[in-house]
Amino acid sequence: MMDYAGRAAQADTYPKLLRLNAREHGGEIALREKDLGLWKVFTWNAYQTRVHDFALGMVELGLGRGDVIGIIGDNRPDWVSAEIATHAIGAMSLGLYRDVLDEEAAYLLSYGEAKLVFAEDEEQVDKLLALADRAPQLRHIVYSDPRGMRKYDDPRLMEADKLAEMGRARAAREPGLYDRLVDATRGKDVSILCTTSGTTAHPKLAMLASGRVLRHCATYLSFDPKGPDDEYVSVLPLPWIMEQVYVLGKGLLCRMKVNFVEQPETMMNDFREIAPTFVLFAPRLWESIAADVRAGVMDSSPLKQRLYELGMKTGLAALAQGKHSAIADMILFRALRDRLGFTRLRSAATGGAALGPDTFKFFQAMGVPLRTLYGQTEMLGAYTLHPIDKVDPDTTGVAMADNIEILIDNPDIHGVGEIVVRHPNMFLGYYKNPEASAEDIKDGWMHSGDAGYFNADKQLVVIDRIKDLAETARGERFSPQYIENKLKFSPYIAEAVVLGAGRDALAAMICIRFSIISKWAEKSRISFTTYTDLASRPEVYELLRREVETVNATLPPAQRISRFLLLYKELDADDGELTRTRKVRRGVINEKYADIIDAIYGGKSDIPVDTVIRFQDGTTQRIRTTLRVVDLAHQTPFAEAAE
Repeated sequence: MMDYAGRAAQADTYPKLLRLNAREHGGEIALREKDLGLWKVFTWNAYQTRVHDFALGMVELGLGRGDVIGIIGDNRPDWVSAEIATHAIGAMSLGLYRDVLDEEAAYLLSYGEAKLVFAEDEEQVDKLLALADRAPQLRHIVYSDPRGMRKYDDPRLMEADKLAEMGRARAAREPGLYDRLVDATRGKDVSILCTTSGTTAHPKLAMLASGRVLRHCATYLSFDPKGPDDEYVSVLPLPWIMEQVYVLGKGLLCRMKVNFVEQPETMMNDFREIAPTFVLFAPRLWESIAADVRAGVMDSSPLKQRLYELGMKTGLAALAQGKHSAIADMILFRALRDRLGFTRLRSAATGGAALGPDTFKFFQAMGVPLRTLYGQTEMLGAYTLHPIDKVDPDTTGVAMADNIEILIDNPDIHGVGEIVVRHPNMFLGYYKNPEASAEDIKDGWMHSGDAGYFNADKQLVVIDRIKDLAETARGERFSPQYIENKLKFSPYIAEAVVLGAGRDALAAMICIRFSIISKWAEKSRISFTTYTDLASRPEVYELLRREVETVNATLPPAQRISRFLLLYKELDADDGELTRTRKVRRGVINEKYADIIDAIYGGKSDIPVDTVIRFQDGTTQRIRTTLRVVDLAHQTPFAEAAE
């Protein structure tokens, strides 16, 4: 096994480690990118050259230690090269989600006083130019894709290749400058400003030191080893802490090959071409893959449907006994893994939010070596993971090392309390926000805000956010997230929000999975025009009623859904309803849909809606519809039962 800790000590910053890899393994593959249908290869030497040129180009522009450099766009080699180049000149990188709205981009860039932003293409440049004077410090916008850029005339704009050319010219005038800059970087210095998930307000910026990130990655890799023969496909947003850990920290330390897909729409095809050896997907993506598989089965022949049902039944039965079924593998799972690109997987993980146990078992039965990780941005991502031989879908595993301390603070009689943690490599506080730092870090312990407990096997069980744990008017406690995850195992349900705090019963607002229900509707010869129209169809309500009843049958009586309705739109991060990592912002939901929630519990059978929704491109659409409330306790609309 590689000496990860020794390598992190030998080179304690990203630029130092990249330079070391280029010197020792320069001709080996570091990155690949799918472009115009072909995979382009970047060696460690090419990677180092791009970083070198970007760094000295920024020096030529007058940028340096203490400055903040923003990066926005899809996951690309230029994204990671820009980040390492930023660190090489002593500046701090600030990653922005590619679909960030103008308001949030303006806030982050202004708050961070970013002087330069690396933008992938015209779409991101448009977003930055629209900020006008809301980001007053922004002096340079560097774009990688020149397509569509000729029509712009703004002195701040510069093509990435031009910046690299400036860097080469500076190197010619001042030989050895880059190495001197890299030698001056220190692992203890803040190099990354990483946005937190922001479930309540504007995201905070966690200050991370690259030396700490690398040491934490060494701990992670000692628990779950990877090396130069491993292949990883980067599909989660690079501003997210876990993709930072995998692509940059772990990628530099263990020299695994990192692959970037061409477009989000081609992700699964590109993924299959690489057939990676390990994968990290957010729960939302695992849920989507499982739903797509079941949707494909619905469109298949009766014989294939029966084989699928037999394979799943046999596979799940074997899984319950701690085994893997060879019969299920032969009739179903081998072909399924091949179709999904899972043929070479030696390790798979989910994190960022809870994944429902049903979805987890679906992939385990398929033969995917899926494990759950848990952590926070402030703790440099994950610090717990399932041991390879003790995977329990209901837990998040154990601490990855002895120097990671996890306690349950103020536990109740059942051992449930707040999860608090500390380790030597945690973040250095929130940027320009010492008050928030003092609130979350007490006596060296990070207070996660999550409720949890340790089970009999000493594995950590995470229940929900403490503030989201709820109690009905009858005093019955429940976790909305747990029930929502069970609902989302249905291929027809994309999102769900479970209500009931302080109420007499539980209710749910459900978003249909349009891609699948639209196919079902077409096959059933049900006409519709839009998402809103389809979600209002009585046949769709009947379909979803059966799905909710199926979930109810697996829950204790006090936790069953009594009423539900189908929302007229999907929940969207652009509307502030979800975080960028797809967690529900319950405060926003409760405020935005207050009238609908009150109507659900007020005995209404039909709720009229007349509203305007705004799309990311600035266009709006007026929606006028009627939401039907279904009362499952009486099998009739709630108002009729109330009468």
